Amino acid sequence: MSVSEDRTVQPTVAPAPVSGIADPAPLGLAAFALTTFLLSAKNAGWMTHATGNAWLGYAFAYGGFCQLLAGMWEFRNRNVFGATAFSTYGGFWIGLGLWVLLVANPAVAAIKPSTLTSTVSGLNHDLGWILLVFAIFNTYMLILSTQVNLAVFAVFLTLELTEIILCIGNFTAGAALLPTGTIKFGGYVGILTALAAWYTSAALVSRGMAGGKLLLPVGKPIVA
Repeated sequence: MSVSEDRTVQPTVAPAPVSGIADPAPLGLAAFALTTFLLSAKNAGWMTHATGNAWLGYAFAYGGFCQLLAGMWEFRNRNVFGATAFSTYGGFWIGLGLWVLLVANPAVAAIKPSTLTSTVSGLNHDLGWILLVFAIFNTYMLILSTQVNLAVFAVFLTLELTEIILCIGNFTAGAALLPTGTIKFGGYVGILTALAAWYTSAALVSRGMAGGKLLLPVGKPIVA
């Protein structure tokens, strides 16, 4: 502080540094939505004239790699919630793709009539355990999402239901090769999850456009 005659000059306050990275959340949500939709459509029994594996490549490239990148950028933006969510589910899709390629496909290729029941039942139980541990993770993310906004909460709520239903469905599927009724129901809830994530992505894109006039609502936090 300096004094000149009768005027006090306040020291200049440096502006807070501005991150040069755009919001990566719309990308992470879009990547999650598309891959979730493809796998959920298979689980729901919609892909009757397709191989049912359309989701696999995108589990690595879009839902996996692009979502993981979004998570890393969220770390750069000091958004712990977004970084944890996107990085975890990016890892989920990559891990699920690797499980199919390294575990499920070799096991199916080696099936003999005498081992059909035990092999398929074991693979279904694998998926049940995978979904269980991610449902546990998603539970505390769901609780914490109440402090973000209503749109993000809707994504985690529908995802929680999807994981729980599919977890139960896979644990009770036994040696079923095709989706059971419970798994099909989980597929439909997964489609709702994808739609919620797509909407949230679109809403955040609309808010990230410089001078954009079309702003889609995301709702207020449940816990403010």
